[in-house]
Amino acid sequence: MKLYEYLAKQMLAQAGVRIPPGRVVDTPEQAREAVAAIGPAALKAQVLVGGRGKAGGIQFAETPEEAPAVAARILGMDLKGYRVERLYAEAKLAIERELYVSVTTDRAGRCPLVMASAQGGMEIEEVPDEAIVRRRVDPRVGVLQYFGKEIAQELGLTGTLAREFADLVTRLYGVYRDLDAELVEINPLAVVDGHLVAADARLNLDDSALFRHPDVPRVEEGTDTERRVKQLGLAFVQLDGDIAIMANGAGMAMATLDAIQHFGGRPANFLDAGGGAAVEPTAEALGVLVAMQPKVIFVNIFGGITRCDDVARAIVQVKETRGIPVPLVVRLVGTNEREGVAILEQAGISAYSEMAAAAERAVQLAGEGR
Repeated sequence: MKLYEYLAKQMLAQAGVRIPPGRVVDTPEQAREAVAAIGPAALKAQVLVGGRGKAGGIQFAETPEEAPAVAARILGMDLKGYRVERLYAEAKLAIERELYVSVTTDRAGRCPLVMASAQGGMEIEEVPDEAIVRRRVDPRVGVLQYFGKEIAQELGLTGTLAREFADLVTRLYGVYRDLDAELVEINPLAVVDGHLVAADARLNLDDSALFRHPDVPRVEEGTDTERRVKQLGLAFVQLDGDIAIMANGAGMAMATLDAIQHFGGRPANFLDAGGGAAVEPTAEALGVLVAMQPKVIFVNIFGGITRCDDVARAIVQVKETRGIPVPLVVRLVGTNEREGVAILEQAGISAYSEMAAAAERAVQLAGEGR
């Protein structure tokens, strides 16, 4: 479960991490009141998605008079499928330097992992691998002061910053451990007046351990589309491309995304229709993809438990009842393949047998590719 930034910062503040003054605001008038109380502020969209700054979800208000207009521009905005309904007004910082620090789970090593870099901020994904310090944690020992001191030394921190960083790493690990977290991240970790301040924060908790934390607010994740598909019992993740994808099985869905990207396309989603999905759920899922208004829809089925004729009937049902106003590419192979292909052909839809050819065609129809 992902927590909104303001909730993550509340948790960090309770653990003794320094955060800027801030207030949650739901209306432009509340934004005016917040800026009047805390001074010049960043108004930050509270959505469970990264890249808010680049997408216009973080804007500044220098005075209370400016705040309502700035808030009105962000509230209601669509950020990667998420509608902005709440803002966090946070005191504007005079940042001298930006660092990065996180505690997460190293699945390969089966242990906690601390990562840190002397380069933080919006371009953290572009930081070269050699500029990131990684230290595995023995959970039987945990993180002691020396652990953070060694990382601070590798980052080139000295004096007050080194001492504060070592203490911060210990506190972040405590949050990770005590809340059964999957990720505790501060980016950027800002240097302000010679001290470390959490300018932004992410906190993701293990869903399986939430029963141990009844006091932690529950956050309903997902875009409207993701929640709608979840109600169908299917796995769906919304992405930022324009080629909508449906496949059967998580592995097939991932391979389909890879194939689209290989040919230069941009997947709009991950959708695993599962094995043995009936006609109606499959039709509903396809209807969701149509509603996304992509450039192309690519249905990739390798039938085992899933029957190709059932998938074909679902496609025809959507075409006849709702319409499919964008190009549709279908790859259909496996159980009852011949029957499925015949059903599609009667409806004027052709089917590919090779995934690579179908994926390349989908990318071509989207006007993309190499």
